[in-house]
Amino acid sequence: MISSLFSLAGKVAFVTGGNGGIGRSIALGFKEHGATVIATGRNPDKNAAMAAELGEGHAVIALDVRDEDAVNQAVAAVVAQFGSLDILVNNAGIARRGSVLEMSTAEWNAVLETHLTGSFFCARAGARAMVAGGRGGKIINIGSMYSLLGPPNVANYATAKTGMVGLTRALGVELAVHNIQANALLPGWHKTDINRDILDGPLGDEVRHKTPARRLGTPDDLVGAAIFLAAPASDFVTGTTLVVDGGYSITDRRWVE
Repeated sequence: MISSLFSLAGKVAFVTGGNGGIGRSIALGFKEHGATVIATGRNPDKNAAMAAELGEGHAVIALDVRDEDAVNQAVAAVVAQFGSLDILVNNAGIARRGSVLEMSTAEWNAVLETHLTGSFFCARAGARAMVAGGRGGKIINIGSMYSLLGPPNVANYATAKTGMVGLTRALGVELAVHNIQANALLPGWHKTDINRDILDGPLGDEVRHKTPARRLGTPDDLVGAAIFLAAPASDFVTGTTLVVDGGYSITDRRWVE
């Protein structure tokens, strides 16, 4: 009974941005729990490395989530090859840092189109496939602690990630009748390629002192929460957010050592 609650056996999972960082860890965790995994990414070298890690019976495909037609074609191809789409993880993302006073329109659009519009394209295509398949499904959107907080120098990222929470709630309400649950994970400071440069400096030390867990997160810290939201254990959980940040967003001061 307990093991079946967290089993992904027989499920087909589609993980955008699944060739590195948080997406890679989630994709590999899903594989270990029995899912067939299709990861996506834009970097051909990272895609090839991820394909080798996943091995036979799984797949890595090149995809730019900002391309509406490409998203629709990718989802259709997954269903045609693997028979269904049961789990969608909207993880693909980029960062473009800079003061709101100096941020270009191109930098603003690039982040919102990748995180938010791309997630909408994937959620729409994925939900249509889930409804057509009649098996229900799970949609997991990767938000951020900056879905909750006001950060400096990343107004585009904070806006996109806050929008992910609104998208999650709307999906949860609309899709519940089809037995599709939509939830969001809100990671804190997890060191990945997208933020390694700043976390290896003074900010990393500040974050550690502000985090009750006394350390930075790793991509693997998201895996358990993602499996819960992808598995039968969360069948009555929808439209909600799960913060995975070591307590960073709930403390009001840094630790004094």
